[in-house]
Amino acid sequence: MLLDLLRELFYPVALSMVWLAGAGFIFYYPVLMSMVWVVGGLFFYWRYERKPRELPQLKEYPMVSILIPARNEEESIAETVEAALEQDYPNFEIIVINDASTDNTGPIVEELARKYEKVRALSFMNNLGKAAALNAAFLLTNGEIIMAIDADCLLDPHALRWMAYHFVTYPRVGAVTGNPRVRNRTTLLAKIQAAEYSSVIGLIKRTQRTLGKVLTISGVVSAFRKPALMSVGLWSTDMVTEDIDVTWKLEKKFWAIHYELNAIAWILVPETLGGYWKQRVRWAQGGIEVLRRHASVWKDSRTVRLWPLYIDYFFSVLWAFTFVLQTLGWVILVSLNIEVPEPFRANPFPFWNGSIAALVCLIQFAVSLYIDRGYDSSLPRYYFWVIWYPIFYWIFSSMACIRATPKAMTKKAGTLAIWTSPDRGIRSTVVK
Repeated sequence: MLLDLLRELFYPVALSMVWLAGAGFIFYYPVLMSMVWVVGGLFFYWRYERKPRELPQLKEYPMVSILIPARNEEESIAETVEAALEQDYPNFEIIVINDASTDNTGPIVEELARKYEKVRALSFMNNLGKAAALNAAFLLTNGEIIMAIDADCLLDPHALRWMAYHFVTYPRVGAVTGNPRVRNRTTLLAKIQAAEYSSVIGLIKRTQRTLGKVLTISGVVSAFRKPALMSVGLWSTDMVTEDIDVTWKLEKKFWAIHYELNAIAWILVPETLGGYWKQRVRWAQGGIEVLRRHASVWKDSRTVRLWPLYIDYFFSVLWAFTFVLQTLGWVILVSLNIEVPEPFRANPFPFWNGSIAALVCLIQFAVSLYIDRGYDSSLPRYYFWVIWYPIFYWIFSSMACIRATPKAMTKKAGTLAIWTSPDRGIRSTVVK
């Protein structure tokens, strides 16, 4: 009898505590991380960006091989190659890899190779994926520095010089990640992403660089020291996001990774909800695959500086599951008018504390747009649109994580990560 009484008292109290803890986690975790990013971003800005930097004059100009993997990119590949050819750098080559495109990409790439002396073409008969394309092209490179850019990426003319500076100056640098900026901004979704690349991605990378370890280089624009890539076995062909994986492989080998904000690359982002959804699911799946594959960092005390990155990403996945499950529970309870103790009717969407979350969000975006204005002077005009970002972040990111988790956990090692060309949105000229 006493045991039954204790159960009747304990279970409701315990469940209430868990439910309230989940509700608090949903609210406080994003707010806390926003504050961390703001402080870290401001510190990075004060130390590295406060004073304008002059274009570096290098004591040497090592050969750079620019690799451009492409699949079904007939609308973008020519302008990408021609922008790369405009680099203010005396010693580079371009290798374009046509990964079994089914459109007109192949003939365009071959024509570019015939037209420009610096351009070479490599074609696959079967779709093997981005990582396999990069690995094959790597075998043909003459450069000491290997640069990889996406097929929609328009490089700033000085990008290569800025990135090469790190390899020439710092022998321990194994990779440098650039600064992607959104160039198609005709829809609400694209405008939100333009601000996101500044407020979220930019601030996170600044903070991580301040702490000494970067979670991921940007697959859109990145450069590597050739021996560093060779030391980790090049890109993994079975990882959905090869950029995150190669970052962790390099850092586990104790190569430094730098973030160069002046290496600007103008990119296209999805402008349909379907394209945005596929992109976020792929990003989420890639992140979870990396957590799974690189759990060994906990066995080596020398990789202790990677532990905070692992913990942060783990909690972001936990947050997504908490948000979705608690939201579903709340909807069911309210819609069916089920009588339960008050804590279980707690709305996972913030109400009284929503003003705090909104204020922190606006502060974060204001800080990021301010410190990024030197790289993209048009950014402040998109401040109005950032009020919609939490909706996309909370709902899309959490749902994408839920969708991606079983795919990542059940995927067999060694399975080729083949690809299709993502939603490139509406074509646009570079925003100045």
